[in-house]
Amino acid sequence: MSKRVRSLLLLSSVTALALTGSLAWQHWTAGPIQEAQRRMQEREWLAVLPTDSYDNQPLQTPLALADKQLQHSRLLAGYRASLANTPVAIMLRSEVPGYAGPIELAIAIDNHGRLTGLRVLRQQESPGLGDQLVDPARHWLDQFIGKAHDDPPEPAWALKRDRGVFDQLAGATVTSRAVIDAVQDALRYFDQHRTALLGEDQHE
Repeated sequence: MSKRVRSLLLLSSVTALALTGSLAWQHWTAGPIQEAQRRMQEREWLAVLPTDSYDNQPLQTPLALADKQLQHSRLLAGYRASLANTPVAIMLRSEVPGYAGPIELAIAIDNHGRLTGLRVLRQQESPGLGDQLVDPARHWLDQFIGKAHDDPPEPAWALKRDRGVFDQLAGATVTSRAVIDAVQDALRYFDQHRTALLGEDQHE
């Protein structure tokens, strides 16, 4: 066997071993990576619920939602948070059309129908507008905390420039309106489906 052939065989063997090792590494690490990503996603979703306000695992038992297509938005999922087996809040994942694409929100509503948490999970707005939307230091989303479907009255669920009560993100009229619409839709949905969402029909 010539020296050249031996070199080619050696190179082929090394390449095969490297490829096998790489595939094995991907196989053994894929599970932990996916699990870490899942846990990170869960923490992001559950961040809308006040700390220590619940003791169950809401995301493990998604709710069966009726009429997911709402007036301005669409519900992707719903979860019930409870404390000592008593429902304390409902978390809804909502998707609404934004300026450049869909905006996905996590919306937490307490058992009295008031919004207790709001977070942007995904958005495709331009970098400047998107940064404003997700940056907690802007506090723009905070103006919705404590609101209910009828507080303020339904016609006031609009930007101040549209004779409503809410401020808008600078230079982001369409995005601001989209978020307002999604939040109002979610609160209205809660009021209309309160019994089923809170599981009260199971205890009657």
